[in-house]
Amino acid sequence: MLRGGREIWWALGVGIMIAIVYGGVVFYTREIPAAGELFGHGLGILGFILMFMTEILYSLRKRTRSASWGRMSSWLQFHIFTGLVGPFMVLLHSSWKFNGLAGVVTLLTLIIVISGIIGRYIFTRIPRTMDGLEIEGTLSESALRQARRLMALWHTVHIPIGMALFVSAFVHIGAALYYATLLK
Repeated sequence: MLRGGREIWWALGVGIMIAIVYGGVVFYTREIPAAGELFGHGLGILGFILMFMTEILYSLRKRTRSASWGRMSSWLQFHIFTGLVGPFMVLLHSSWKFNGLAGVVTLLTLIIVISGIIGRYIFTRIPRTMDGLEIEGTLSESALRQARRLMALWHTVHIPIGMALFVSAFVHIGAALYYATLLK
């Protein structure tokens, strides 16, 4: 069940720790870390890996119901945790510059995070078992039907935005590698 929001509190705690380290780097160097320097690249790479794990691992687990890789609710909590921490790291990687393709990636990241928050809210309105299966009959049928429709509509928006995000992120990574290494 996702009623407690434990994954959000963990993400907040980890985000605060990352922000403290980032603030320490800013204090020590007296400047915002550049996206193309070691610390900025590290943030971007780790953030992207978390975001990639967010998408790939949860999607694989959802589609392999016969596998015993843990409860779906635990995987959803992992998905939410990495879906908050990864984008925060990518935001810090941007050096607070939002132009060009990197700006588009940042904008799509922000949209997907907001969409995910909305999806989590809709998801928690549907009563479920500990394994994440819907419980019939606890809400009136019309409310349950409406929540399912909202969830289906949310999926039709969230998934294509996520795909656009990852396509643009891979283009950004490829361009960054090309211009930073191959043209030198």
